[in-house]
Amino acid sequence: MPSTMVDQQTTPSQGGPKPLTEGRQSLGILIGLWSFVVIPFLALIAAVPVAWGGWLSWTDVAIGAVMYVISGLGITVGFHRYLTHGSFKAKRWLRITLAIAGTLAVEGNVTQWVADHRRHHAFSDLAGDPHSPWRFGATFWGLTKGLLHAHVGWLFHRELSNRSRFAPDLLADKDIRRVDKGFPLLIATTLIAPAAAGGLVTWSWQGALTAFFWAGLIRIALLHHITWSINSVCHVYGERPFEVRNGDKATNFWPLAIVSFGESWHNLHHSDPTCARHGVDRGQIDISARVIWLFEKVGAVSDVRWPKAERLDAKRVKIAA
Repeated sequence: MPSTMVDQQTTPSQGGPKPLTEGRQSLGILIGLWSFVVIPFLALIAAVPVAWGGWLSWTDVAIGAVMYVISGLGITVGFHRYLTHGSFKAKRWLRITLAIAGTLAVEGNVTQWVADHRRHHAFSDLAGDPHSPWRFGATFWGLTKGLLHAHVGWLFHRELSNRSRFAPDLLADKDIRRVDKGFPLLIATTLIAPAAAGGLVTWSWQGALTAFFWAGLIRIALLHHITWSINSVCHVYGERPFEVRNGDKATNFWPLAIVSFGESWHNLHHSDPTCARHGVDRGQIDISARVIWLFEKVGAVSDVRWPKAERLDAKRVKIAA
């Protein structure tokens, strides 16, 4: 962050709240990060010539789409709107299912993900924000560096957000602890399941291999970069129709609305974080909100925090006459 910003981190000896972080990432975590960021990205680069060579079938597309929807909604509905912000209450079976589905996206275990995101909201685009694109200033090169940092760089040069400070509820939840403990098995599942499905559908090793490539590696890479774009692009480019806290630069960026399941209506989200719907205006597609609505209709969730017109009107940026 620019030197004019005050570092808001504290230590136990200073009193006050618990420290923001709980130590640097271990070598094992860093090796895992490099593996699950770089390898899918290299696969993404290779995707065009591989597809051109005929190694992409409708079976791969179908399996990849199913895996993208399951893991993507696990992040947006489960990790984000539910477990991070409490936009609704869920039955126990759905709580566990959403936590597992989000873990299949390979964005880290659920408790650490939630801690990082709650910290982001507590210090959005200020000192303490783990992934602000404005960290290095507003100059062209500063913002270029900042966008790279917010998109992916922060993952490799960070101290872990303090889970006991930002996610004590999840640390105390035995079901979530089990999902966290099962992280390695779930990562294996998210890679092996598409390959197994492809092999069984086509009854061939080639079908298993191409499904592993497209529905495994490529799907993970695409979902990673869509999620990371909310951290980077949606804090720099787009519209800001709703008022947010001073310093917060969250935007609405419509081109990402469908592939992000509605997460790119990010300005409204930062203006009203617990709201279950982020795309609140006419024409703003929010697939995650529709899924929550469906869960509510079948009785799987309750106490949904739907947007209220008067609350939205109060938060809209006032245009001078």
